[in-house]
Amino acid sequence: MGEVGAFLKIERVGVPYRDATERVNDYEEFLVRRPDPELAAQGARCMECGVPFCHNGCPLGNLIPDWNDLVYRDRWKDAIRQLHATNNFPEFTGRLCPAPCEAACVLEIREGDAVTIKQIENSIIDRAWEEGWVRPLPPKRETGRTVAVVGAGPAGMAAAQQLRRAGHTVTLFERDESAGGLVRFGVPDFKIEKSVVQRRVEQLVAEGVDVRCGVDVGNDISADELRASFDAIVLATGSRTPRDLPVPGRDLDGIHFAMEYLADRNRWVATQTGTPTGSEPPALLGLTAKDKHVVVIGGGDTGADCVGNSIREGAKSITQFELLPEPPAHRPDDRTPWPLWPQKFRLSYAMEEAREAGRGEQDYSVVTTHFVGDDEGRVHALHYAQAEAAPPFKPVEGTEGEIRADLVLLAMGFLHPEQDLLDKLDVAKDQRGNAKAIKPYTTSVDGVFAAGDARRGQSLIVWAINEGRQCARMVDRYLGELDVAPEDEGADEGPVGPPLHVSPGITA
Repeated sequence: MGEVGAFLKIERVGVPYRDATERVNDYEEFLVRRPDPELAAQGARCMECGVPFCHNGCPLGNLIPDWNDLVYRDRWKDAIRQLHATNNFPEFTGRLCPAPCEAACVLEIREGDAVTIKQIENSIIDRAWEEGWVRPLPPKRETGRTVAVVGAGPAGMAAAQQLRRAGHTVTLFERDESAGGLVRFGVPDFKIEKSVVQRRVEQLVAEGVDVRCGVDVGNDISADELRASFDAIVLATGSRTPRDLPVPGRDLDGIHFAMEYLADRNRWVATQTGTPTGSEPPALLGLTAKDKHVVVIGGGDTGADCVGNSIREGAKSITQFELLPEPPAHRPDDRTPWPLWPQKFRLSYAMEEAREAGRGEQDYSVVTTHFVGDDEGRVHALHYAQAEAAPPFKPVEGTEGEIRADLVLLAMGFLHPEQDLLDKLDVAKDQRGNAKAIKPYTTSVDGVFAAGDARRGQSLIVWAINEGRQCARMVDRYLGELDVAPEDEGADEGPVGPPLHVSPGITA
């Protein structure tokens, strides 16, 4: 694979971004694609590892050394075939995945020297679209079986595409006005422009998937109607219930969940770009950070996206609080040794922008104690304290402080899927409130399956696509068995569930 010894003489060159002071003036993607010869050189660095640990790091089991080598050899069309073999939407993962494959790369034993897998992946699919190599793949035969997929995020889209290509009649239901889930409404355009999502939706439609947006399953169509109309149901509704902050003053105006703000900003950007929607969008809430002192509570990707939007709107100041202690600067081998994902400090793209503008600050080990409002009931200040280093992260006495806050965004993660539809379908839940899988992807209700965050809890986009693909495999097997005579049962002697190609393995 690649060029023998290339990793010894060719240095890793990471993903280039547009200048931070420039990109905050628009909502266009800030990732810059390198020229093909530079990407070929980066692909050449991929060694012929005896054990390619990158496969273990990637939940999708992407054939990483294969397409690295193909890019090195200028065989881009073959590279996209290898990439699509395991990943339905590599332009999603190439832009949004944190790249656990790179953390598991053998070259990462020398920290910071991994092959730039994510950059090469994204360039392969972008070139494939440019060259016209990505085309609809409708099935060659029809099975006559019908499947409803509820939720059009990455998991639902992947499941719908796999099931349709297997010949089943698939209807993809989405409550929002457009398909894409949090990739459409949570992630800002400057990380992934929504035309990138829309062209995949159009590919699904061209393959024969019936995409119905603006349909709230459980209300607009009842659970009983769904069961009566389809041979199988896939629940891919995501993990959309946000974690709240039950402290005094939480009910003040100006305190919002992060997704309320992010979805509103994405819908506003859509009005500027003219990206088509599947149904009529709701009225904008009008949430804005312009000329406000913004406090973002939560240090993950969602919090960073709140910071990125706020700086583009023209916030006066942005402070991001994280409850956990600041991670070390380098991989802590005693806690997360290679090839595990390293728990180390990473400056987000958004905080880099805010600091460059002189309006951003990020603090760790901070617990919010209460909010204070003005005479009109709007939040005016946030009171905080230093948090203890271990759970339950209680306030440390004598460390209290106050900060101005005109807009507070709660970005503390998600708890579980919304419970209403699970209850209406009588689907059993696990202790965390997720759809419980009795067998891989199979719920307690016959013919009802679950995939993505709705089954495993809040997770990465690569896990969502993997779950959608593997759930589709289980649904396809279930539908095939509906036509099998009793004496023929057991003809499929293959394993039940997905291949255990990642660590930790996929469990029920």
